[in-house]
Amino acid sequence: MFGNRVRQTRSPIDSTAEALLLMQGFERSCQGWFWSIDAAGRVVYISDSVAEILSSTTEALVGTGFSDLFVAAEEDSSGRRNLPFMLTKRSAFDDMTLRTADPDIERCWSVSGEPHFGRSGEFLGYRGSAIDVTDQRRSSEHASRLAAYDALTGLPNRRKMEEYLDRLLAGAEHHHRPCVVMLVDLDRFKQVNDTLGHPAGDALLRQVADRLVRIVGDKERVFRLGGDEFQVMLANSHDQQLVESLASDIIHTLSQPYSIDGSRCIIGASIGVAVSPADGTSRVSLIRNADLALYASKFEGRGRFKFFSTELLASAEEKRALEDDLRDALVRNEMRLVYQPVVHCHSGSITGVEALMRWQHPVRGAISPAVFVPIAEEAGLVGRLGDWALRQACEDAAGWPDHIRVAVNVSPSQFSDGTLPTTIVSALASSGLPANRLELEITEGVFLGDTTVSEGMFATLKKLGVRLALDDFGTGYSSLGYLRSAPFDKIKIDQTFVREATLPGSRNSAIIAAIVALAEALGMDTTAEGIEYLDQLALIRRLGVSHVQGWVYSKALSNEELRERVADGKWAIEPTGPSMQRSSRQSVYRKAGVLHGGFYRSGIIRNLSETGALIDGIEGIAVHSMIIVDLGDGQLTFARVVRARSRKLGVHFDMPLVDDGTGALGTRRRISAYTLATMGLPKPGDPDRAVAQADHDNDLEKLAQRIGLNPPLAVAGGDPLKLPRMPATFRDLSREYLDSMAGDEQAIGAAQNALTQHFLPRFGQRSADRVGWSDVGGFIASLDSEQAAGLQQEEVQQLRKLTARMWALAVDMKLVKAEEVPAGGEQIFGRRSQGYTLITGEEGRQLLLAACTSANRQLKYIMALLMLTGARTSEILTMRWSEIDLAAGMWRIALSTGTGKRELKLPAAATGLLSDLPRLVGCDFVLPNLSTRKPYRTLTQSWEVVKVRAELGDLELDDLRDCNFGEREWQEQMAPLLQG
Repeated sequence: MFGNRVRQTRSPIDSTAEALLLMQGFERSCQGWFWSIDAAGRVVYISDSVAEILSSTTEALVGTGFSDLFVAAEEDSSGRRNLPFMLTKRSAFDDMTLRTADPDIERCWSVSGEPHFGRSGEFLGYRGSAIDVTDQRRSSEHASRLAAYDALTGLPNRRKMEEYLDRLLAGAEHHHRPCVVMLVDLDRFKQVNDTLGHPAGDALLRQVADRLVRIVGDKERVFRLGGDEFQVMLANSHDQQLVESLASDIIHTLSQPYSIDGSRCIIGASIGVAVSPADGTSRVSLIRNADLALYASKFEGRGRFKFFSTELLASAEEKRALEDDLRDALVRNEMRLVYQPVVHCHSGSITGVEALMRWQHPVRGAISPAVFVPIAEEAGLVGRLGDWALRQACEDAAGWPDHIRVAVNVSPSQFSDGTLPTTIVSALASSGLPANRLELEITEGVFLGDTTVSEGMFATLKKLGVRLALDDFGTGYSSLGYLRSAPFDKIKIDQTFVREATLPGSRNSAIIAAIVALAEALGMDTTAEGIEYLDQLALIRRLGVSHVQGWVYSKALSNEELRERVADGKWAIEPTGPSMQRSSRQSVYRKAGVLHGGFYRSGIIRNLSETGALIDGIEGIAVHSMIIVDLGDGQLTFARVVRARSRKLGVHFDMPLVDDGTGALGTRRRISAYTLATMGLPKPGDPDRAVAQADHDNDLEKLAQRIGLNPPLAVAGGDPLKLPRMPATFRDLSREYLDSMAGDEQAIGAAQNALTQHFLPRFGQRSADRVGWSDVGGFIASLDSEQAAGLQQEEVQQLRKLTARMWALAVDMKLVKAEEVPAGGEQIFGRRSQGYTLITGEEGRQLLLAACTSANRQLKYIMALLMLTGARTSEILTMRWSEIDLAAGMWRIALSTGTGKRELKLPAAATGLLSDLPRLVGCDFVLPNLSTRKPYRTLTQSWEVVKVRAELGDLELDDLRDCNFGEREWQEQMAPLLQG
């Protein structure tokens, strides 16, 4: 037995051989490998399998530094130091993820190593093994990407956005750099899903993502948050005008048609913008405020952008409080009805009234329906309020003379509710009011639902004997089809058509006449709403409208007042009010600040128009004083005091306000919140305090310089206010350059991209003086050298173009003199430099020929003047007759800086063209939009059609300024195209 046991026991040599065979088999399986290095970190042994992966042999790798062959993989979950550091520790390590030092070889291993020492304890090196984890790592990276990126669009998702925004805000706080968050929500996307299906919706979202990435230029700054909501983030963006331009570009681009499986889709976009640190310093507050701005932009009409303001946050908090109070308003008897008379247009006798809902809040007082009705719609309270109004109106009308009807508004949600007929029957029965004295006013929104259901409801209501009126006709989803099918008794002409109908150039009277003719042909009455002026009433009478409603006859009356006036059944009303309509003013309650005499004073704007305002709560400022008015959110403008009485200031703005895209008025430019914060200026509503000392007028001038506010054109006496201007930077000049291209949005987008990507990072903060221009010239000259590597040819050409034209603009603005052109700069800055595209006579003829077929009747003249004068697009669009001396052939163009005018000698062809142009009565603009009688805001659509027809699709509108043809060629080939 003992002998057998001896025969079964292997010798140490046999065990070593077996272990060697096992290791060799493991190596051949390519699942792992072994390695050994000496004390200096040089390879002593490495498996053949890994040597082959490294495109080498074991013999060749012996003596190579181990750290030269392998490096720690990125994002090593072990969290330990790099490989060289671990080897110097001379201690064992496990599962360190290494990859090859060669980036072209994509392999990863989990490596373990153990130091070995000699008998005397001296360090001899490391021995270890490795296992291939490439597949596991790829799987992990894929899982990580799925967690951070949207599977449908490939954009970073909400989680990635939160991480990125947290990093941006941390850096912004440390370096005092602003961070912009833009929330982008698609309009009408649900309609695509509902009509074409979800696969089409997914395809549309992918196209939207692609367009956003092209606009922003960096995929890692565009995020999909879910559904149809995206987010764009901009780091270190000080220029609000560029942010506004980007937002406009996004809205314009996303609103262009899409092709989905052969179907044409059109959607829109609304944007909310918040900027740190002014609008929030944390991720939660910044996104919340951007969301509030987005909500406001959608509420005010969609297809627009809006910046966050503190008023939005206060409005959201107030809205929540009002919603809570509105839920209990009926129980607390806070709701009431008032009645506005509907008067026969010629006899002046009252034939009916419209019931209008009012809310008398116990603390806030009277709350406008414009405030609480939208809240009720969102909170689902319209049904309750509508049912109450219907019952209360019937009860009140039962006590009036029999010939007076009552009209009650019915919301689309009430109309679609199957219980509406039951509610009407109950209200008529309990009040005793005959059905023919109840008129239901229904808006066009009811036709968006199921047609069969709508027709059934109309039939049911007519069987009850009530009258039906189509409210707000022409403002919603107008279709003559439903006038044929729906049994309406009356059409109500919305006040938006009545408003400004008597102003010069308005087409509203023609629209009203068409509605009246339609109603008469269908046997329906007509009522014009919102009549406030006697000239409006006279126009409405001439157009044949049968009934009138508005303040020109009566304000809305309580039930008690109405019963008293109609008691004898013969109440006839004489119209009273202002004789003529004046330019539109907004009655507002808006906080504002006034800077004057070294003090900042807060007040309330009560009336606001494009040219002036009435500011309440300000005293101590004399008539004719020049002030700076702070409208909030960086909107500051010079103004002159024209009236000062009883703590009220009437002011006239130096530069007219403009529509901010939401229907509100604002300044053309905004001062960045960061600039205002660094200067320590108060905000509207803050307590009055001193902001300067000593020479107050000089302080006002210095303040204007520091915040970048253009000086006023004139003070009370008519003389320019001499403000020493700070040296303009190239960033300031770039704003003026983009403004000069007004009308061609695509060209503005291309120029803006070139500026932000390549020009402003180099020169944005540099002064646009002689030295600055010399450096710009050196940069442009380098574009033909190796330094321009990585730029596409079209990018180089765009940079040449904008540089040459910005130089010309700087000369016109008198920032530099023409003779100060840097040495050798004529080829860069000259009128015939590489930056200009010269239009030939044949090309000019083709363009004008195409323009003659454009629906825009002014476009061909605008293009012709661009070719003939070389003036900028914005200057042609705002050209005024009062600036032109045809006899002298001179055009005096007001400088955008407000520092004077430049004179442009008009060629004979331009003078002849202007002489032939008709002048619109009461309009000083030479080539205005014929509908609005104001300068065109954009010509993009009509210009795009023209240049495509002319087969010159690469041209920009501004390129027409540079032509290579003479007077004779113009007269023979192009001038005849403009005749007639």
